[in-house]
Amino acid sequence: MFSSWKELEESCFSCQKCSLSETRKNLVFGVGNKEAKIMFVGEGPGEQEDLKGEPFVGKSGQLLDQYLELIDLSRKTNIYIANIVKCRPPGNRDPKEEEAQMCISHLRNQVYLIRPKIIVCLGRVAAQRLISPDFRVTKQHGEFYEKNSVYMMGTFHPSALLRNPGNKPDALSDFQKLREKIRELDLL
Repeated sequence: MFSSWKELEESCFSCQKCSLSETRKNLVFGVGNKEAKIMFVGEGPGEQEDLKGEPFVGKSGQLLDQYLELIDLSRKTNIYIANIVKCRPPGNRDPKEEEAQMCISHLRNQVYLIRPKIIVCLGRVAAQRLISPDFRVTKQHGEFYEKNSVYMMGTFHPSALLRNPGNKPDALSDFQKLREKIRELDLL
C-alpha cells in the first residue's frame, strides 16, 4: 500500500501485470478531488477514455456529468472518479476476472488515500466487485450498503443508460437518493 499519490501513480503507470497493459494507449488512473468524500467507480476505460487518459469522457461521461450537475456534484470540485481496471479491455468488453484481480490493489490504494464516505458503483461489474458478487443492478440500484464505515450504492452505468434509456428515471432517482445521503452525512 502506497502512502502517497505520487508513488501510487508511478506504480500504476509502470504496471504490466496483465495483458491489458500491452494494448492500452493511455492508462486511465482517475480524476477529481483527491480529498473528496464521494467517489465513483466504473468498470474500466472505453475507447474515448483510453485515447484521453481520463475516465468517463465520451458520451457516457457527458451523461454522467449531467446527472452529477443535477445534484451539485462535479468531477472538478467535490468527487473523485476511478475504475476497477485502469486499462481498456479490447472491444469494450467486461474486464476478465484475472485482469480485475491484478488491478484491484490500485483501486484499493486510491480508496485508502481518499478515504471517501460514499462510493457509488457505476454498473454491474463495479457493484459486483465492491458491494457483493451477486449484486443485481436492475433490482438493487439505489440501495445503500455500509461496509467498513463507507456507504456504497450501485446504479446503472451511463453507457447502459444510453443503450436502454428506459432506465434513466431509475438512475435519476438513484442520484436523488445519493443527494439525500450526502445531506444526511453532511458531506458538502
